[in-house]
Amino acid sequence: MASKLTWKIWLLIIFLILSILSIFNFSAFFKHGVSISSVEPNSTAFSQGFKQDQIITAIDGQSIRSIEDYTSAMQGKFQSNQTEKSIFTIRGGEIIYFSDHLPEITVAGISKTKLKLGLDLVGGSRALIQAEGQQLSSSETSELVDITSNRLNEFGLTDLKVRQVSDLQGNNYMLVEIAGATPDNLKDLISQQGKFEAKIGNETVFVGGKDKDIASVCRGDPTCARIDSVQQSSDGGYVAQFSFGITLSPEAAARHAAITGNLSVNASNPQYLSEPLDLYLDDSLVESLLIGKDLKGRVTTQISVSGSGTGATQDEALKSAEEEMHKLQTILITGSLPYKLEIVKLDTISSLLGKDFIRTILLAGVIALLGASLVVLVRYRNIKSSLALILTSVSEILIILGIAALIEWNLDLPSIAGILATIGTGFDDQIVILDETSHEKFLSLKQRLKRAFAIILGAYFTALVSMFPLLWAGAGLLKGFAFTTIVGITAGVFITRPAFSDIVRKMLED
Repeated sequence: MASKLTWKIWLLIIFLILSILSIFNFSAFFKHGVSISSVEPNSTAFSQGFKQDQIITAIDGQSIRSIEDYTSAMQGKFQSNQTEKSIFTIRGGEIIYFSDHLPEITVAGISKTKLKLGLDLVGGSRALIQAEGQQLSSSETSELVDITSNRLNEFGLTDLKVRQVSDLQGNNYMLVEIAGATPDNLKDLISQQGKFEAKIGNETVFVGGKDKDIASVCRGDPTCARIDSVQQSSDGGYVAQFSFGITLSPEAAARHAAITGNLSVNASNPQYLSEPLDLYLDDSLVESLLIGKDLKGRVTTQISVSGSGTGATQDEALKSAEEEMHKLQTILITGSLPYKLEIVKLDTISSLLGKDFIRTILLAGVIALLGASLVVLVRYRNIKSSLALILTSVSEILIILGIAALIEWNLDLPSIAGILATIGTGFDDQIVILDETSHEKFLSLKQRLKRAFAIILGAYFTALVSMFPLLWAGAGLLKGFAFTTIVGITAGVFITRPAFSDIVRKMLED
């Protein structure tokens, strides 16, 4: 049987094997545990070491093999509103979690495939962003993408994609996609410039950003970054105060000494100087800190930054303070964005809706395959031809998915639409081959197959040219459709169609 297989059929077999190896994560079949799919930014869980893609294998010694095990292990925990200690065993180490509430994480089963699903299928947020009031060049947009990516990574948003896109008019945009979770503060993170300034009077002492005046920021260390107190406010709510230390650059420390050297002692409060240190975020005053009189004219690189969070309950106030502290720390670490931004388009998709999409797409694909095969069976009255057609179409799908897994391409709804379009194109081409081999017997089989391929190549180049504009149409939002269609029809013309023609030729010869 092996001697009857042509090199074209062997080429198809090799590509199928490579695609299957690329798609499936075979080691996952032998692993147990649950995978962390997302961690809420600015949360206790994030600050204590939880990261996306970590695999939890045990909680307080109880083995975790599935989501049900995880749910069972977490039941009854953190219900007393008292700080508890839990030990999470993760692959490669452990996390000791101290809190009075459940960790702000979402978990999922360990994926058996290497396919990356876009937010259309797993849920998430997508923001199309441009600079407010100006058009950025390609290099300026690239710089913006790098800075934004660093800022979001500092917030613990690792399951994200930040990339530069452009439309057919040449306008440049930044596209931010966060799959697997829908952070409530995505809009705030993106739309705020994050310009941080510390002033004494009208003079700037230091600004945020490691490459400017901030040498280091204390984060995740309770000895220098903490929530100090929770008090009830006059309106019946609660206020939680936080503070954390920062290290100034020598230049900023000298500037601080020069400015404070000209200040007098506060007449009503002699422990402090006459002017406070005012903290501004995006030109809005967020906090005023009193400066101790012993700092007058003194060069010091150690500064304590403080702020507050409010809430209807103590827990809400603590959570708000923690979020505000992490937000301020991140801005001090990453600095301000180079431009004020505006969100052109913001989409949020539920993870439940994504699951419905997957089920619907799979059903539509199966119906399309069976329906087209039934038409071929009725038309040619040859079950072998119908089976060969199904096999070829499935092969094309596997090759597309294999390439997507290999290059870690995010499969979203436009990508799936491209796969379905490829199935339709493949059926058309294979029917052309079947028709050419069934008529005009005065031509040799080889000549008929050549004529069929001339028709197929003409259709291929026409489709290929029509797909290129879609790579940029809609600021790149249709790129998935264009990319998967190009991959699919190219694999079809150069791999699956030649193999199908050899299969048909062998059937006719037999």
